[in-house]
Amino acid sequence: MTWHLLLDILMLLGAALVLGVVAERLRQSAILGYLVAGTLVGPAAFALVDSTEEVHAIAELGVAMLLFSIGLEFSLDRLRRLGSIALIGGTAQILLTLVVAAGAAWGLGLGPRAAIGVGALLALSSTACVLRILSDRGAIDTLYGRNSLGILLMQDVAVVPLVLLLTVLARGGSVDQTMATLGKTLGLGLLLIGAFLLLFRYIAPRLFRLRPWAQNRDLPVLLAIVMAIGSAIAAHEMGISPAMGAFVAGVLLGESPFAVQVRADVASLRTLFVTLFFASVGMLGDPGWVAANVPLVGGTVAAIIIGKGLLVVVVVRALGHSTGVAMATGLCLAQAGEFSFVLAKIGRGTVFDEQLFRLIVSSTILTLFVTPFLIGLAPRVASAWTRLAVRSSRRAAPTPTGPDPAEADTPSPKRDILVIGFGPAGQQAVDHLRSDYAERIQVIELNPRNASDARLRRLEVQVGDATRQDVLEHAGIYDATVILVTIPDAHASRTVIHHCRQMAPAASVVVRARYHVVRWELQLAGALTVVDEELELGRAIATAARQHLTGVTTDSPTDEAV
Repeated sequence: MTWHLLLDILMLLGAALVLGVVAERLRQSAILGYLVAGTLVGPAAFALVDSTEEVHAIAELGVAMLLFSIGLEFSLDRLRRLGSIALIGGTAQILLTLVVAAGAAWGLGLGPRAAIGVGALLALSSTACVLRILSDRGAIDTLYGRNSLGILLMQDVAVVPLVLLLTVLARGGSVDQTMATLGKTLGLGLLLIGAFLLLFRYIAPRLFRLRPWAQNRDLPVLLAIVMAIGSAIAAHEMGISPAMGAFVAGVLLGESPFAVQVRADVASLRTLFVTLFFASVGMLGDPGWVAANVPLVGGTVAAIIIGKGLLVVVVVRALGHSTGVAMATGLCLAQAGEFSFVLAKIGRGTVFDEQLFRLIVSSTILTLFVTPFLIGLAPRVASAWTRLAVRSSRRAAPTPTGPDPAEADTPSPKRDILVIGFGPAGQQAVDHLRSDYAERIQVIELNPRNASDARLRRLEVQVGDATRQDVLEHAGIYDATVILVTIPDAHASRTVIHHCRQMAPAASVVVRARYHVVRWELQLAGALTVVDEELELGRAIATAARQHLTGVTTDSPTDEAV
C-alpha cells in the first residue's frame, strides 16, 4: 500500500511538472498547470490515481507550509509601509465582499451557514497567481500592482480568522454551542501561541547558536522542517486548524534573526507540498459535471469576476485613487483564491453540500484560468479610461472668448526637465537644479510620500508609474529637453529609457546606475549619460582618504551625495 501511494504521488507530481512547464511556456501561472494535471489524473478523467484520500491528507501539509512561509514574511511594519491600501482597503474589501456575497447567496436560496461560507470563500483572491503574473510582467511596482499587493497581503492575514470561521460553521450547533466552540478554540489557540512563543523565542534561537549547528549544515535544515511541520501537527492535535497553527508559528519565528534562513531551508519542502496541494485540488474538478452544468458554472464565474471586480473598484476609488487605477486593481483581484479551496474543503459535507462544493471548486478553477488575461487587460483598461476622461474634460471645458491679459503677461513655463523618481537621489538632483530651473522641473513619482516632499518644494508633480507610456505622455514628455531617471531598479529604468527614446528622441536622458554591472545595459537601452554609483563612491572614498593623508580634512564628517 505504501509503495502504491508513493507511485500515485509520483504520477501526480510528474503530471504537475509537465503541465506546469506547458503553462509557463504559454505565459500562464504554473499553478494552472498543476490544477489541470490533478484533473486529468483524477477520478473524474483518466483515474490514474487511486489513493485519493491519502493524497488529499498529505496535500493538507501544503497549506500549512504555505501559511508558515507567509507568517515568516509577515510583519505589522510591512503593512504600515504599504499605507492605507493594505490596512484600510484590504480590510474593507474583505468585509464588503463577504457581506455582499453572503447576502447574494442567501437571496438565491442558500441557508445562512452556506451563505456565510460562500462570502468567506469569495473574500479571498489568489496571492500566488496575481503576484507571480504581476512580477513576470514587471508591473508589481505600478500603482495598481502596489494596490493589489497591499490588499492581497491583508487577505493572507485574514485567512486565519476565515479558517476559524469555517471551522465553527462546519461544527454547527446552536448559538450557545457555537460560542462555546469558538471560546474553546480561542483558548486552545492562546495556549498554543504561548507554547510557540516559548519555543521559537527562547529555545530555537539557542539551538541555532550551538556550535554543532554551525558545523553540520544538515541540522539547521532538519530543525526548520521540524518546526514547520511540527507546528501544523501540534495545532491539529489540539483541535485547531493546522494552517492556523503553522501561520502563528511562522509569525513568531519571523521576528528572529534566523527567519530568512529558515524560509530558505523549508523552500524545497514547501514547493513539494504546495504543488501536491494544487494538484490534489485539481483532482476535485469534474469536467463532466461542468459540461452538464455550463449555464450554472458560466453564470457563477461571470458573477464572481464582475461582482468582485466592482467591489474592489469601489474600495480603491474610495481611498482616493483614480478610476483607471481602481479598474486595473479590480481586474487583478477579480478571482477566487487558492485558499478558497482550503475553506471549501473545511466546509464540505457540512456547510456545503456536494453540488455546491463542486460548483465552488469548478468556478474557482475557471476564475484562476482567466486571471492572466484579466491582468493583461488591466493597464490597457486604465489607459483607455484615462484617455476618455481627458477627452471628456476637454469637451466640458468652456471655450475661452479671448486672451486673459494676466496670462498673456505671464505665460505658463515650459516643464521640459523631467525628474523620474523623487527618492534621495532625485531630491539631491533637484536641490542642485532648483535655484536656476525650478519652473522648468516636473517630477514623476509613484510613492505618495515622495510626491508630497516634491510639492513641499513647490515643484510640479505627476503621481504615476513612469514605466507606463500614458503617464509619460500626460507629463508632457514630447516637450522634454532633459530627462533624469533616478529610480534604483535597473529593469524599470530600462523600460523608462526605451519609452523616452521612442517618445522624445531629441531629449538628453541621464540615468542612475546603482550597480556597475548594469551600466552597459542602460547605455545600450539609450541613455546618453549613466551615473555609476559604485564608481562615484570609489572616487569619493579616495578623495576622503587623500584628504586624511595630506592632513587637509574637514572639521565634521562629510555627507557627499554619490
